Order: sequence, then structure tokens, then C-alpha cells
Amino acid sequence: MRLKTPGEIDAMAVAGQAAAKTLHAMKAAAAAGTTTMALEMIAREELARHGARPALLDYHPRFSRVPYRFATCISVNDEVIHGQPSETTVIREGDVIGLDLVADVDGWLADTAITIVVGAASVKVQRLLTVTQEAMWQGVRKAVSGARMGDVSNAVQRIVERNGFGVIRELSGHGVGSEVHEEGIDVPNFGRAGKGLPLQVGMTFCIEPMVTAGSPGIKHRPGDPWAVVTRDGSIGAHFEHTVAVTSEGPRVLTALPS
Repeated sequence: MRLKTPGEIDAMAVAGQAAAKTLHAMKAAAAAGTTTMALEMIAREELARHGARPALLDYHPRFSRVPYRFATCISVNDEVIHGQPSETTVIREGDVIGLDLVADVDGWLADTAITIVVGAASVKVQRLLTVTQEAMWQGVRKAVSGARMGDVSNAVQRIVERNGFGVIRELSGHGVGSEVHEEGIDVPNFGRAGKGLPLQVGMTFCIEPMVTAGSPGIKHRPGDPWAVVTRDGSIGAHFEHTVAVTSEGPRVLTALPS
């Protein structure tokens, strides 16, 4: 784990703004009849326009046997995370789409994700997205110096489970900064308040609830080394921000100015 200086956090925020603006452009372009590969190409163009490099492109983490070949992860319906863009995946009305990317500006990275619905959403799907996003924000509010990682994790878990949804326990947030996954920080989406890693000024990490509308069980689809899908076929949702612990409280590096 490496604590960041205020200047390094500012540099990560530049990458965070590039990532956030790129997600905004992808969301605006997501429509029935569009392929997920078309959204991938928009992301590549937008990142370049903002002076950023796609950190996921050709990324080879230790937990995978193969490199990732795209700038984004685009996960559809029962895919919770790490769906690969494809020319043959055509978005349909009512699809639930997770958009996830990491921007790199001058070696400093920021990671962010949103989940959207194309067209009209059922009451349950809209509630799933609302609860997952609010769980992320509840976690962000707990990311203060002197707290524990369990405070963040418990805040996420409580709101998700209180609303009857499933918290995926095998997947967690992570440290980020000069690498996509920095060693020394894990951000589980469940846990006990007051327990876990003490939070210090200069820590930078991703808070990213991954939630299902049904059972929290997950699996890999046969033949796909990346996509994580729900075991019961239920819809998944994923929201993510990169957060820095500062002396003035949590600083969200991937949020667009309001």
C-alpha cells in the first residue's frame, strides 16, 4: 500500500474526470440496436480526446490467465462485471448495461463504473440500480481518516440487504493509483463496522458494490475467462467511484462537477 501526496491525488483526479466524461458519452450513446463494441469505440475516442489512455487495454492481472483486450468492460443483464464488448452483442430495449473503465493520465489512474437501463425499467430493476448506487455513496461517506475499512463495507452491506438484494462476497473494491489493482487495500462489500484496515490520509481505492436482484451466487460463463454472471440468471448491478481519504474527508475523484 502506498499513500498518495495531495499532488498525486490531484493527478489521479485528472484521470478521474477523463473517466467520468467518457462514461457520460457511453451512456448517452447506449440505445437499442447499438452494439457493445460501438460503445467500446466511443470510449477509446473519448479517452484519447481527454488525454487519457485506456488502462484496461491489454491489462494482464495476476488473477487471470489471459490479458484483457478491450478499453472497457460492458456487462449485460446477468453479467455483473467484466463483460467483453462484442460486434455481435446488440443492445435491446430494457437491457441493463454495466459500463466500467479505467483512465490513465501520465501514469495516474482512476476507475469508475455505472449501470444503466436502455429504455424503460421495471420497478424492481430501477430499485436495484437505485439501491446499489446509494450503497456506494453510503460507503464513500465512511471513507474518512481514523475509520476502519469495515465501516465502509458494513455501510454498503446494510443498505443492500435491508432492501432485499444480494451482496456478492467473492468480489471487492481495491486499491488504485499507479496501477489498476494496487496491493494492500481490499474493499469488501460486507463486513463489521469498527473492524478491518485503519483508514489513513493518502489512501486511494475503489468503492464498488456489486449486487444481484436474486441470489448473490456467481460463476464464470463457460468459455469466457472474464465475464462474471449470476448463478440464478438474475440481473446484476455495479457502481464504482475512485475515492481518496484526505484530511478534509473523502474526495471522490471520478465524479463530474454538479
